[in-house]
Amino acid sequence: MKLKFFPLTPERWQDFEALFGERGACGGCWCMWWRVPRAQWTAQKGEGNKKAFRKIVNSGTCPGLLAYCGGRPVAWCAVEPREAYPVLDRSPALKRVDDRPVWSVTCFFVAKPWRRKGLTVQLLRAAKRFVRERGGKTLEGYPMEPRKGKMPDAFAWTGLASAFGQAGFKEAARNGFRPILRCDAR
Repeated sequence: MKLKFFPLTPERWQDFEALFGERGACGGCWCMWWRVPRAQWTAQKGEGNKKAFRKIVNSGTCPGLLAYCGGRPVAWCAVEPREAYPVLDRSPALKRVDDRPVWSVTCFFVAKPWRRKGLTVQLLRAAKRFVRERGGKTLEGYPMEPRKGKMPDAFAWTGLASAFGQAGFKEAARNGFRPILRCDAR
């Protein structure tokens, strides 16, 4: 399958909105989970999160990549410098590994017909190129590791460790049950 990857810009907002649908990908998140305190996230769940994320996109910040197949958006990967995700620093399991500046991959959303086809690995490879083009050197992610068998898709929004491994990421730390995986973007 031939995918094309493009940064999310204001001109591509309608594609992003179409991909995420009415529910904002999952439960009204609109990719705001790692950006704002939980009380704020809950208070603005749904339309408020959508407006907040659109404001980020309209500010000129590029918060991630859209994957297209045949001209249609089929998947999303959130990737920015870690500072864009202040909630990461509040999590004991996801505390910083060191003082090195890193870019973080925090979220994936793949349209239902495209799931379980390896898009996450392709998105991660595209994210490495994206980070490298912007001068970043280190990329990290915070995937889940299913304990037994398959994991419901809704719980795999931070990606699976196996996909990160296929894209060249290695474990940099483990603070509890969740690994922090890194790769060199150069």
